[in-house]
Amino acid sequence: MTRMNSTLAPRLALAVAVASSSLIALAGAANAVSLRVQMACASDYLAYCSKHPTEGPGVRQCMRANGHKLSSSCISALVAAGEVSKAEVARRSARSN
Repeated sequence: MTRMNSTLAPRLALAVAVASSSLIALAGAANAVSLRVQMACASDYLAYCSKHPTEGPGVRQCMRANGHKLSSSCISALVAAGEVSKAEVARRSARSN
């Protein structure tokens, strides 16, 4: 078993704490997304949209703007939650090819 670098452990703990607080904030928002979306899209949120507060409209706009970069698991969760339609995903995929 490999030991974690002593400087990496605190940074990893901080990243987990930030992601957790972001997910909690999402859950408390008036137009909160499902737990499935929160879990599937957490890394995408952190990678592309973390400058936007999770409870604000900017995060949805940011996720849409970065739709072509989102992970397939995030896109699937967004479709299942009704946040985006399969038709829109197909249309955007066709446009980017």
